[in-house]
Amino acid sequence: MKPLSNEKLKYKLGNSEIVIILLFSLIKLFIHLYTNTFASHGMFRDELYYLSCASRPDIGYVDQPPLSIFILGISRLFLGDSLFAIRLLPAIAGALTVFITGMMVKKMDGRTFAITIASLAVIFAPIYFGMNTFFSMNAFDILLWAVAFYLITLIVKEDNPKLWIWLGIVLGLGLMNKIGFLWLGFGLFIGLLFMDRNKLRTKNPWITAGIAFIIFLPFIIWNATYDWAHIEFIRNAQMYKYSEITRGDFVMWIFILMNPASAVIWILGLYYLFFNKGGKQFKILGIIFIVTFLILFISGKSKSEYLSPAFTPLFAAGGIILEQISSRKFWKWLKYVVIIPLVVSGIITAPLALPILPVETYINYAASIGFGPSTSENKELAELPQFYADMFGWEELAKNVSAVYQTIPEEEKDRTLIYTNNYGEAGAVEYYSEKYPLPPVISAHNNFWIWGWDYLNEEIKNVIIIGGNIEDHLESCEEAEMVLVHKVEYVMPYENNLPIFLCRNLIRDFQQIWENTKHFE
Repeated sequence: MKPLSNEKLKYKLGNSEIVIILLFSLIKLFIHLYTNTFASHGMFRDELYYLSCASRPDIGYVDQPPLSIFILGISRLFLGDSLFAIRLLPAIAGALTVFITGMMVKKMDGRTFAITIASLAVIFAPIYFGMNTFFSMNAFDILLWAVAFYLITLIVKEDNPKLWIWLGIVLGLGLMNKIGFLWLGFGLFIGLLFMDRNKLRTKNPWITAGIAFIIFLPFIIWNATYDWAHIEFIRNAQMYKYSEITRGDFVMWIFILMNPASAVIWILGLYYLFFNKGGKQFKILGIIFIVTFLILFISGKSKSEYLSPAFTPLFAAGGIILEQISSRKFWKWLKYVVIIPLVVSGIITAPLALPILPVETYINYAASIGFGPSTSENKELAELPQFYADMFGWEELAKNVSAVYQTIPEEEKDRTLIYTNNYGEAGAVEYYSEKYPLPPVISAHNNFWIWGWDYLNEEIKNVIIIGGNIEDHLESCEEAEMVLVHKVEYVMPYENNLPIFLCRNLIRDFQQIWENTKHFE
């Protein structure tokens, strides 16, 4: 048989590597499609709020830029708003993250084993499991960081001016999805400053920055219009919601969220990028990671998950150096020493981030491996961690509020509003309003406070209030009656045993009430 030429051999190897990358991407997709179809608990609190945002398209929102909401609106238009439909795009984003990471390995001259290691590291990272399980900006944030890293890798290899344009577009979209993309941009600037200052004397990086700024400009304009609401939101979250987070917590949870067994991969990845002869050409990827880590660490109130999008190039680089080491004589055993703990640890921790177990089974399982309920938001917990607890009780709440609404005389129903304490409750009432008779809902929480001004000139007679106490409610209305108490299993304690009041005849000016209720956090 005639031996293959070098070109044909490279082509054949390249095709087989693409197949492997696609296979791992499909595995990631299948995991989430299975979970969404057969194992999900229910709609997540934030998803209900995002659906409310998607019903009111805008160029900005109090707690986020608009890109993910725009994506949700388009998805809802074509796929509907079932649980499976809403969570389909985050699942696809997760699969694409695996694919882009594999392509990054390939572009950095890694082969099959390196692709395998990097792909498995992404697939079995608990934080990626969690973020690709429900709809939020985070699934797209992780993907867009990976795409940006891949483009930077291409720029290092090829230095094609067109790539800088594409990088500007991705940076702009990333910022319009989550402003934490600023950290990547700042890391890129620092990397160029210390590694290749001559590039800053060319037009390419500035074209990238200009494109990103133009794409991001609408959100800046929105914030200026609304008194820099997003800045207020961030400041309040750090002061109150994340006030108990310490730098020690931040570092510790990085190892847990990324899968403890993957630490050897990403730490070796950092070594490869900074000290390996072949890897140092991609040092800028490591610099971006270090800069991002330092920004978050120095702030002192950052959640560990904020760093998670920066790990894909470290997984890629770690896979390459492990491939190089394991190819040496007497080191082939290293493959199994890395892969087996990575997969086993990923499987053990998967139920903590994927809702694949029945609730009682999960509670017993989590306790057996030493993971009690947890939250990063300084809140009281019950049997479940906040991530899962926030998937329960929403339909029951809407049904109970509807029962209160049905007690109102027919002629007064069109002059009735619902007031809730937070956007999860408000989003639930809106989402289930097609199933249960319910009036419009207002809340002082985040963007619902802005939308509440729409009712300023309405003639309101009755307000159904979820939570609070009767003495406070009587300060705003002539009559207040507790009609029923909302009770449900597994929810966050502050969402359980909620009294639902019917308040009649407002005695305070609505504008005066609303000006003093704003809650951005």
